[in-house]
Amino acid sequence: MKTFNLGPTDLSVPAVVTGVMRIQDKTDDEVRALYDASREAGVDFFDHADIYGDGAYHGCETRFAEALRLSRAEREEITLQTKAGIVKDGPYFDFSYEHLVAQVDGSLRALDTDYIDVLLLHRPDALVEPEEVARAFDELSAAGKVRHFGVSNHTPGQIDLLKRYVTQPIVANQLQLSITHAPIVAQGVAANMAGLDQSISRDLGIVDYCRLNDITVQAWSPFQAGFFTGVFLGNPDYPELNAVIDRLAAKYDVRPEGIATAWITRHPANMQVVLGTTTPERVTWSAAGADVALTRPEWYELYRAAGYVVP
Repeated sequence: MKTFNLGPTDLSVPAVVTGVMRIQDKTDDEVRALYDASREAGVDFFDHADIYGDGAYHGCETRFAEALRLSRAEREEITLQTKAGIVKDGPYFDFSYEHLVAQVDGSLRALDTDYIDVLLLHRPDALVEPEEVARAFDELSAAGKVRHFGVSNHTPGQIDLLKRYVTQPIVANQLQLSITHAPIVAQGVAANMAGLDQSISRDLGIVDYCRLNDITVQAWSPFQAGFFTGVFLGNPDYPELNAVIDRLAAKYDVRPEGIATAWITRHPANMQVVLGTTTPERVTWSAAGADVALTRPEWYELYRAAGYVVP
């Protein structure tokens, strides 16, 4: 499994992450099978959020801890990331000091752990007071409750605003990215082209910003065609793309999930691919793609087959 350091830290992380937002209704054996398949594939990084699960907060975090009952030694072998900031009632966002600290304490209890390796702010809060975020981060860091901090779906300006007050490095930004949903990559390729929707900047150059500021991009929904509109793999609405994927999968002796993963991990920004599957085999198939080094012609062929323009 391809590994690299998370942002500017010395924390070595895999190119593939197992997201566990759908495990609340899984049995202990099913959760353990997903966990074991991840570890066997070299994936020792697990992505949570306080809102994942039905009903009250921390549902999936609780299920993860109950099913696995990790020893202290095994806990230290893995990286646990969680997110906070979304309020389920509404929903709305709350980056206040009180909310962030309370939610982290809840995650610590649910995960049955003394510390969170990485805490992300879950989407931007339009009413953010960065001084409040900084106070929460300082307290959580000083208490040893959180080791590293990041964000999700943030623009360069939103990150810069936080960085004016937050003293800890922002180490990650979790962004939606797949072959078919790639505006954060595609816009730059078609910059300065009048009349082309692809040339419109909707993210303000976030990938380049993250590279310049040593922030790891974590790609969520790597197989989704759009915003939870269904996967593109095997989807008859994407015949050309799937034909290319199937051909490359045969060439590299991986499953289509592996090629979809490889398209993201081939990017020189050292992005992490955050999986959402609860099927152990799909973790294995996807993880294998992190070791596939697509050529430039192959990467751009997939890009064009997904409908993006190469001027």
